[in-house]
Amino acid sequence: MKKVIALFLVFLVLNSCKIVPVSNRLQLNIYNEQKLIRVSSTEYQSLVKSKAVSTKYVVDDKLIKEVGQKISNAVENYLRQNNKDKRLKGFKWEFNLVESEEINAFCLPGGKVLFNTGILPICQDETGIAVVMGHEIAHAIARHGNERISKRLTLSIVLLPVLIFGGSALYYLTRIGGDLASLSHSRKHESEADKMGLVFMALAGYNPDAAIGFWERMAAVSKGKQSALLSTHPPDEKRIKRLKKYLPKAQQYYKN
Repeated sequence: MKKVIALFLVFLVLNSCKIVPVSNRLQLNIYNEQKLIRVSSTEYQSLVKSKAVSTKYVVDDKLIKEVGQKISNAVENYLRQNNKDKRLKGFKWEFNLVESEEINAFCLPGGKVLFNTGILPICQDETGIAVVMGHEIAHAIARHGNERISKRLTLSIVLLPVLIFGGSALYYLTRIGGDLASLSHSRKHESEADKMGLVFMALAGYNPDAAIGFWERMAAVSKGKQSALLSTHPPDEKRIKRLKKYLPKAQQYYKN
């Protein structure tokens, strides 16, 4: 049985490996991306309707839509020029602002971006919005949602023989290790989206240098409350340091 599972995993991995644009990292996508996009679209529409913004945010909502369209157009052109536009299959870009004090924004598979009104003071202006927008669009293009689901599915397959042959104690120890590894995986995704986001905003004509100021403002708000280990996001100091290191590369896209 162990050999059968091992051979199945090898076959699964070989047929599900993809290359992430910009970072060129090898990733595992075993879940059906189109199914994930359909489910995400339904969830997205529900969120937009339940947290619709009041009239005082009409200008902000319009700006978010404009920035999102500008960056997504630039990203689509970039992917086509590099023969990687298969990543866009099933995508229907949407950019919306919802009323929530939580300082957050996120993107669901298929290009569904949502900004909370609480993040607007941190953004400050159009370029600040572009920093966040580039980061969120990067999550969608990199298929991070699919990768997280794929990792959970793979972990479940791996843990089955552990439970059968190793007993419950070994199973739970392995599961805890897998959960911590998933957190590390999420932090890797955030770092990757940070770098890809710099490139994407630069492609759309926004100066990627603005990302440093944005994340410094975000760090000031968080006041060092993050846990470096039990957190899905990189610590603020490390995040800013990595961004500064990557800026020269992102600037090449901006200058071109």
